[in-house]
Amino acid sequence: MKKFKIGNIEVGGGKLFLLAGPCVLEGFERSLMIGRRAKEICDKLGIPYIFKASFDKANRSSINSFRGPGLKEGLKILAKIKAELGVPIVTDIHESYQAEPVAEVADILQIPAFLCRQTDLLMSAAKTGKVVNVKKGQFLSALEMKNVVTKLEECGTQKIMLTERGTTFGYNNLVVDMRGLATLRTFNYPVVFDGTHSVQLPGGGGTKSAGQSEFVPTLTRAAAAVGIDGLFLEVHDNPAEALSDGPNMVALDDLEKVLSDVLKIHEVVAND
Repeated sequence: MKKFKIGNIEVGGGKLFLLAGPCVLEGFERSLMIGRRAKEICDKLGIPYIFKASFDKANRSSINSFRGPGLKEGLKILAKIKAELGVPIVTDIHESYQAEPVAEVADILQIPAFLCRQTDLLMSAAKTGKVVNVKKGQFLSALEMKNVVTKLEECGTQKIMLTERGTTFGYNNLVVDMRGLATLRTFNYPVVFDGTHSVQLPGGGGTKSAGQSEFVPTLTRAAAAVGIDGLFLEVHDNPAEALSDGPNMVALDDLEKVLSDVLKIHEVVAND
C-alpha cells in the first residue's frame, strides 16, 4: 500500500481517516460550523479529519439548482475554513484550468465520478503535485479504474486515492458491489468508501436526486468489514435544509454513532 501525507495526516498506513463536510459550500459561517462539529467528533474518536465541500456542483440535475459560490469566492471560503480548523481540505475540480488555482488552497483535488475518465482533467490534477482523489464512475467496473490509475502515474504522481460510490444500472438507483473495494485495493493505493453518495437515488426527485440516508450506517459498516482506508461522508446540521444532496446526507447529530461503529469494525479488520 502506497503511503503519503496529507498535511500531518498519513494515509495508507492502516489508520482510518474521514473526508466530510457539506455537499456544497453554504456560506462561510454555516460551512465552518459543520466542519468544526465534525472535527470535534473526529478528535474525540481519534480519527484524522479532512474537510470536504464543493465550490461548484457542475453536474446538478436541473439548470435551476444551486451550484455554489463559484471558484473565486469558493476558494476564499475554503482557505478561511482551512485556517480556522487547521485541517486539510478536499474539493472537486470539473475543468482542467481549475487544477492550478484550486491546488493553491486544497490539499486534495477530487475528480468527480462522472469525469473520472477525462484524461486532460486527470493530467492537470496530477501535475499540481497534490493528492488526487478519484471517484469511481457510476458506469465503470472497479477493474476499469486501473486505467485511471495508469493515467495518473504516467503524469508523475503516486499520491492517489480511489473512492467507491456505487454503480448505476439506471432506474434512479445505485448498487454497491463490495467486491469492488477489494479490487480497488489491488492497485496498491488507499481506498475510500463514499457512504452518502452510495445511497443517492440519481434523478429520483425529478429535477433533483433523492436518497436513502437510512442505509448509510449499513453500507459503511459493510465497507469497513471488507477493508477501507478512508470514509467519505457528506454531513449537515439539518439535511432537510441542505442546498444539495440533503436526502443522502448524514445528520451531524448522527455522525458520532456512524463513525464509532465503522471504527470498531475497521480496527478488527486492520489487526486481522
